[in-house]
Amino acid sequence: MSHSPQHSQAQNGLISYFWSGDAIRTRRVSDIVLSGRVDVPEPPARLLADWAREISSRMTLEPGDVEVMPLARARTRWPDYSRCVQAVSDWTGTLGLPGVLAASDVALMACRGARYHHDGEQYGGAAFCNLFLSEDKGQDVHFPSLDLRIPLTRGTVLIFDTCQPHGVIQRGSGGFDVADFPSDQDCTQIFLTWELPIEDAHIRHALDITFDIDHSTALKVNEEQVRLNDERVSVRHDSGRWRRAD
Repeated sequence: MSHSPQHSQAQNGLISYFWSGDAIRTRRVSDIVLSGRVDVPEPPARLLADWAREISSRMTLEPGDVEVMPLARARTRWPDYSRCVQAVSDWTGTLGLPGVLAASDVALMACRGARYHHDGEQYGGAAFCNLFLSEDKGQDVHFPSLDLRIPLTRGTVLIFDTCQPHGVIQRGSGGFDVADFPSDQDCTQIFLTWELPIEDAHIRHALDITFDIDHSTALKVNEEQVRLNDERVSVRHDSGRWRRAD
């Protein structure tokens, strides 16, 4: 088990506007990514086969897509599910985040690479905690604004700000390219993801987040968004660079 906070000062102008109850609240976007590796067993063969069948027959998982998988059904074929959750819970405990997983929603996800994006227009009030379950397929999670790449292997765990641009790209690649994820290769990553409440005192401290930094704009916007230098921004899918939102 390991963990390592990765820190950069590149993001100071970014502000997240997110729903807190029935009001928009503001916060700085964290440039800290907590990462590590935990010991989790390989999912059983029949569960891996079930996942492969789900992806090939019931989903259209194009390169760059991130989609939800059925977790309830998976748990019936996954005797080590609780062991996986416990491993992540133990890891978060070492970071000073006791009990955060138990209080958070969890989902099972699949991706074939991931176009660069941020999730601050839907999940600005959360940090993500991800546990990757697939073997090493030569892919990295890339945080381009932080110049940070984390190799994806079974047991890789991450906690990061949902508003921080990120993608899953081929190791050694300079950006996201559909051609790096051909249909005749198994490029799929399966992972568990938890939505951790960003307003939780432990999460706020671990990610060094300052709240209520732009009250006047918060009064004028009525949907979640990320703004840079007072302009709403989105992310270029190929490079992860910020650009003015359409």
